[in-house]
Amino acid sequence: MTFVVAPPHLTNAAFADWDVLQAETPDPPLFDPAEADRLPEPVRAWLLYAISPGTPLRRAVVLHTHGRIRLGQWRRFTADQVLAPLRGFVWAATAYLGVLPVHGFDRYRDDVGEMRWRMLDLFPVMSGAGPDVTRSAADRLACEFVMAPAVALDPSITWKALDDRTALACLGDREITLSIGPGGELRRVSMRRWGNPGGRPYTTHDFTVECLAEDDFDGITIPVELRGTWDGQDFITFSVDDAIFR
Repeated sequence: MTFVVAPPHLTNAAFADWDVLQAETPDPPLFDPAEADRLPEPVRAWLLYAISPGTPLRRAVVLHTHGRIRLGQWRRFTADQVLAPLRGFVWAATAYLGVLPVHGFDRYRDDVGEMRWRMLDLFPVMSGAGPDVTRSAADRLACEFVMAPAVALDPSITWKALDDRTALACLGDREITLSIGPGGELRRVSMRRWGNPGGRPYTTHDFTVECLAEDDFDGITIPVELRGTWDGQDFITFSVDDAIFR
């Protein structure tokens, strides 16, 4: 399996993160459904739905997506993301202010978060770093582990069933709630996430991603139509066009 070429418009640090995070899972074991038996029933149902027996348990993924994001007003975008849950991510996108492209990225790795967005690669539109950006990016990473379901088997994640269709995942001091449909499909991911939606001061907010449809990629089923909200207000809707597990 060859490397996925990093998207353009990244800084040297973001390029380096991309290459590190897309490294192939070394000798991934094949999924044995019995491995899910130790997990609470909602999680077990989800994993049996999401991973076909005998599928390599790859723990990183490169996603190609498109959608709309609210930046003052709704803007269309295309994006490439490398995601290695428990380690980091780089989300590189092109959005549009009218007909003018804005290129940039959000990234997190080694306890460092950053965002950097420029119009025509010249004029700064939005950038940020520091403790607040890092904390918000780390919360985002915690939510997104569901896009690489094999990570749910990692012993560093502890699970608690809240009822027969809801489970709480604890990743360190972060708590993520998963809502599972009657067939095992992932319906919703939510947490109290640090952020500043709408430019307000940073604090914790209700952050929810609704999973509206799913598709199978080489034996792994993930959401492919998603809607994200802060405090119940839509801020992003997107579709996954392709997923390459690493």
